[in-house]
Amino acid sequence: MLRIAKEALTFDDVLLVPAHSTVLPNTADLSTQLTKTIRLNIPMLSAAMDTVTEARLAIALAQEGGIGFIHKNMSIERQAEEVKRVKKHESGVVTDPQTVLPTTTLREVKELTERNGFAGYPVVTEDNELVGIITGRDVRFVTDLNQPVSVYMTPKARLVTVREGESRDVVLAKMHEKRVEKALVVDDSFHLRGMITVKDFQKAERKPNACKDEQGRLRVGAAVGAGAGNEERVDAL
Repeated sequence: MLRIAKEALTFDDVLLVPAHSTVLPNTADLSTQLTKTIRLNIPMLSAAMDTVTEARLAIALAQEGGIGFIHKNMSIERQAEEVKRVKKHESGVVTDPQTVLPTTTLREVKELTERNGFAGYPVVTEDNELVGIITGRDVRFVTDLNQPVSVYMTPKARLVTVREGESRDVVLAKMHEKRVEKALVVDDSFHLRGMITVKDFQKAERKPNACKDEQGRLRVGAAVGAGAGNEERVDAL
């Protein structure tokens, strides 16, 4: 004969009686502290499993206010690349944009575009002085891909630049005035310090609760092993 040790309930056995609430959904605060310095806007993080979290999920989760942890069941180089994809997806100010030299050929720029998935590259000298920018619009109808970037780039005099620390409103006003989608951040010596794109501003407006770091990039975690021999992976990340 079966004995009932104690009463147990399933979800179907319990009904919450609806009642009036003064708390509106848009005023509910679900934010929580993940670490002393990292705060999540929703209490969700994804498992560092190879069937769960890579860049695609980490991006989606961070945009909603959570955080994803990239699994380690891959090479060091690939894991670092997955983290990089998340950080580059929505950057605020891109502090280390991919650049090209004036002597870089259009063929090399095309290869960079196919590999990176974007077509705008600041043109700098060997000492990082900004001299122009090359975009897909500049070379759309060019047939001789052996030509150097310097022939087709938008020159220094026509660039839209902002100083470090400029407010968002000032940056957007300059971009709107010149009808451009990219603004380059420079110092007093016109050395390149970063790049701002209008797409990142638009993403930030659509996802105001996104979990971001101090530089406006999406936050992401990455798994490493607990044993010895992980120093190289940690350094790469």
